[in-house]
Amino acid sequence: MFQIIDGIPVWGEHDEATIEQIRRCARDPEAVKAALMADGHVGYSMPIGGVVAYRDAVSPSGVGYDISCGIKGVRTNLRADDIRKDIGKIMDQVAREVVFGVGSTSGKAANHPLFDDPTWRDIPEVGKLRQMAREQLGTVGSGNHWVDILEDEEGWVWVAAHFGSRGLGHRIASGFLNLAHGRPFDAPAPGESMQQPATVISLRRDLGQAYWQAMTLAGRYAYAGRDFVVQQVLDILGAQVTEEVHNHHNYAWKEKVNGEELIVVRKGATPAWPGQRGFVGGSMGDISVVVEGVESEESRLGLHSTIHGAGRVMSRIQAAGKRRWVKRNGRRVQEVVKPGKITREMMLEWLRREGVELRGGGTDESPHVYRRLPEVLKHHANTIKIVHTLKPMGVAMAGEDVFDPYKD
Repeated sequence: MFQIIDGIPVWGEHDEATIEQIRRCARDPEAVKAALMADGHVGYSMPIGGVVAYRDAVSPSGVGYDISCGIKGVRTNLRADDIRKDIGKIMDQVAREVVFGVGSTSGKAANHPLFDDPTWRDIPEVGKLRQMAREQLGTVGSGNHWVDILEDEEGWVWVAAHFGSRGLGHRIASGFLNLAHGRPFDAPAPGESMQQPATVISLRRDLGQAYWQAMTLAGRYAYAGRDFVVQQVLDILGAQVTEEVHNHHNYAWKEKVNGEELIVVRKGATPAWPGQRGFVGGSMGDISVVVEGVESEESRLGLHSTIHGAGRVMSRIQAAGKRRWVKRNGRRVQEVVKPGKITREMMLEWLRREGVELRGGGTDESPHVYRRLPEVLKHHANTIKIVHTLKPMGVAMAGEDVFDPYKD
């Protein structure tokens, strides 16, 4: 279910712009190997679903702006049939208690031990972000970030959360991209092209080591945030955890590839080494799965990676239309400039059919804008096995009226 294009293993079907992005990344002098997963589509400098292994180098644009975005999923001791009749009220409470949107703050986890990490002191530019990070820890953000309550194939309730390192990760990413191009850390974003070559920094340079240290801190931060939010939902349910899966899918790892230690950058791709489990989310109206990597020649060619989701087939503007933020009565609201292809009625009809309770969510995240996850998974049948299949009961996301200045 894959093909080799210019020496790059590619799973699934992709447009030429996506293929050209992974080709460009593979041509970098520091790149050793590359691969493209079946949920791939165009991203900033490197396609979503792209995997690139570098020798003694890392790519901040490959890791991306939402450093360490990922998913935590836990199976609980609750039966879905025991909460089904109350799922509406449960989702109301989740929407009230879990904080969505970058502009909002939580502050409930401000004393987390990660704020004692020496990185805040060692890298002054990162240290200036600590107070913002304290306030935002445990917030979910907007875009395609969500909190789900799901039912598995045996009728057990799962809780899952998908988001990353919030404003901290965005500021670290933009700051080091600035430094790599000779600009001050906190310089305004220059409006670079999505199609520009990936920025790659040698780990033999102090700049590369500083980025690695900051990226690692963002990874700890994202894990702490997902831990916090999942526990919030468990407390609402009064549930205990019986199984846990937790993974990044926007990150860089030091891994052995054919006996050599390389830096493997995954942008919207899930690590899937033999026996390693990962959580892969579908759209709000589709299944999610827990997968486990298997040993095969395809696995090795794909740098032991798999999909992170279903993959978009429609841009946000195509789906929701063109909008602009305006101030009315002192509040930021969205004004429709041009309608999109997906109406809210279309989205809600899909969810009614699937029996999903939605809180928040915009038409740019409707199930219509994503591939169907089972179809995408088929392309990777020789590299992973499905351990659990999860059907959504309730989904909570930021609403369309949430202003988010960051790139999710």
